[in-house]
Formats: sequence, structure tokens, C-alpha cells
Amino acid sequence: MFLTRFTGRTLLAAAKSETPAASAAAATATSGHNPLKDFFEFDRSEDGDKPIVYGRSWKASELRLKAWDDLHKLWYVMLKEKNMLMTQRQMLHAQNFRFPNPERLPKVRKSMCRIKHVLTERAIEELDPRRSAEMKRMINAL
Repeated sequence: MFLTRFTGRTLLAAAKSETPAASAAAATATSGHNPLKDFFEFDRSEDGDKPIVYGRSWKASELRLKAWDDLHKLWYVMLKEKNMLMTQRQMLHAQNFRFPNPERLPKVRKSMCRIKHVLTERAIEELDPRRSAEMKRMINAL
């Protein structure tokens, strides 16, 4: 696990507990989906020696080729990634550890701004003023 590698601690206290009830609770917690797991990044590679290379931010020209629904899905994927990175950064900062790959957060923010920009361009180009206003309200709610 990513955090165990840097902190040397496990996230769930029940995982270290030796009582049968606690170990059963930990087993059910690991078998089911825990929504808090989405806020933490787990190891993506088995080798600790190789640095993990992350991608670049989305270009506006690439985003203009995508459909409205695809851009909305991508927005929420980016939002989830941003929340995960900010949670990870805050947790590591509280434990006096360095946040690895700090350049990822600006890439996600830049991509989110570009998605909003492309959606706004589409709303402005809309001929129907009511639909344009509705699209702008949706974009501002993001």
C-alpha cells in the first residue's frame, strides 16, 4: 500500500488488532467496497526502484473532440483524482512526510479548467438562448 510504504503504518487500526471480532470486522471491511478507499492511492507498481511516470494534462484541442457526456464523465474522474491527491497531500503533510509527485495536482487542475472552458465555448455557440443559459448554469454548477 502506498501509505504504508511512506509511513510504515496501516490505515485501519482493526488490521493490527488481535481479537477475533476485530479480525472478522477487518475481513468484511476489506472484502466489501469501502468508499473511503477512493481518497487514497495504492501502489501502482511492484518495483519500488522505478519511478512512476504520470501523464500530462488534457489539451483543449483534444477536449473539443469529445462529446458533452464524455466531458462530464471526465470532469468527475478529474474531480475524484483531485480529491484523492489533496487528501493524500494533507495526510502526508500532517505526518511530516513529503508529498510525492506534487506536479500531478496542477495537471489535474489545468485539465479541469480546460474542460470548463470547452464546455463554456459550446454554451456560447449555442443558438437557442434558453438552452445556452441552461448549459451555462450547468457549467457554473461544476
